[in-house]
Amino acid sequence: MPSEIEPTATTEQAAAGANAAPEQAEAEAAAPGRASTPEQAVAPEQPSTTERICELAARIESDIIAWRRHFHRHPELGAHEVETSAFIRQKLDEWSIDYRIVEGTRPAELADERPDFIGTGIIATIRGEAPGAYDAAGKPAKRIALRTDMDALPIAERTGFDYASETGGVMHACGHDCHMAMMLGTVRMLNDLRERLHGEVRIIFQPAEEISIGARDMIAAGALEGVDAIYAAHIWSEVDAGTISCEAGPRMAFTDWFRIDIEGVSAHGSMPHKGIDAIVIAAEIVDALQVIVSRRISPFEPMVITVGEIHGGTARNIMAGSAYLTGTLRTWHPNVRERAIDRIERVAGKTSHAFGAQIKFSFEKGNPAVVNDEACAAVARQAVQKTLGEQAVGAYEGTLAGEDFAEYLQHVPGVLVFVGTNNPEIGAIHPQHSCYYTIDETMLAKGALVATQWACDMLA
Repeated sequence: MPSEIEPTATTEQAAAGANAAPEQAEAEAAAPGRASTPEQAVAPEQPSTTERICELAARIESDIIAWRRHFHRHPELGAHEVETSAFIRQKLDEWSIDYRIVEGTRPAELADERPDFIGTGIIATIRGEAPGAYDAAGKPAKRIALRTDMDALPIAERTGFDYASETGGVMHACGHDCHMAMMLGTVRMLNDLRERLHGEVRIIFQPAEEISIGARDMIAAGALEGVDAIYAAHIWSEVDAGTISCEAGPRMAFTDWFRIDIEGVSAHGSMPHKGIDAIVIAAEIVDALQVIVSRRISPFEPMVITVGEIHGGTARNIMAGSAYLTGTLRTWHPNVRERAIDRIERVAGKTSHAFGAQIKFSFEKGNPAVVNDEACAAVARQAVQKTLGEQAVGAYEGTLAGEDFAEYLQHVPGVLVFVGTNNPEIGAIHPQHSCYYTIDETMLAKGALVATQWACDMLA
């Protein structure tokens, strides 16, 4: 475990601010012309919620970093987060926080997809104790949710850190270790702030984000029942450390997948005129698909078509009679998505037909786009301003990467914020999913305190 580190300047200043009111009261009581009798003594003011949050964040910052390094050292792939889930439950038990494990048989209407829940997800509950938090029937005045993902990636880490992955070929290279650590910090703080919560906080520890099945599992298990709004944070390499981006509107893309199978005619490599070369056709299709982006869709509409695989051929002297390619389509807007799907199929079909070949086109719709609700995003921006200052409000145009947090947003309004971690001075420059991926750990406590402030403000 790492040694305790010094609190950031922000948390130090906030903690100092929490003590400013009592010191000021003492000074005023002792000022000339003021009586200092017990009857006239002014009771010290209680720290504000923001001051209290910053004080708590400074106190547990080293714990948050230690939790992150534990998760980083012991990564687990999607739908296999057994030890990760156990560690989280251990912490919840230590803090006497109620939770349930999402396990057992899925609802009958979802059994075709998978009969059983993954079994590693957790839904925890923090019940506010402020006046009016619950009515006489036990219903919360408001219920909000906070969500984190848990799974790692099939990547062999090459960072060389002393807390690098101890699991061969598996690495937390997308920040989910950070997300869990920040969420544990948030849970710890909210648990200490129960008397200030006018409602209920539901915490969702979600498995299998990287394979796009975890969010649907948690929703099917009732994670959103009675929830008014939801929040998530993503550590992000394209946003500068020290800032947090929380804009409204589209933030992450629809994530869709396609496969094109090409059926040509094989022939001897020295006699190409006797066959129909499936590999040449595949190459032509790859080029033609990029024309959709550059010439068939408005340049003001974000869109990417990427071919990630081409497979074909059996020997170096045989012209391939069949081949296939797979790829992904990323868009922000539903109408652009539908037009792009149609054009990918038409371009692939017409190109193959021009060479005398046939194709089979298959398309798999993935997660929808992440679109932040305006009101939830405004509260997130306010949370950043309150806890870190105006200079910490980040500006980011969004990304064509995807996130299954979007599944929750199909049911309730919410916001996903990007916690900036790009810092060239410490080598935190590599993109998500890199074997060299690292982050600026001073952002972890900041991410946790912003989430805590958001929850408190939503339940004010």
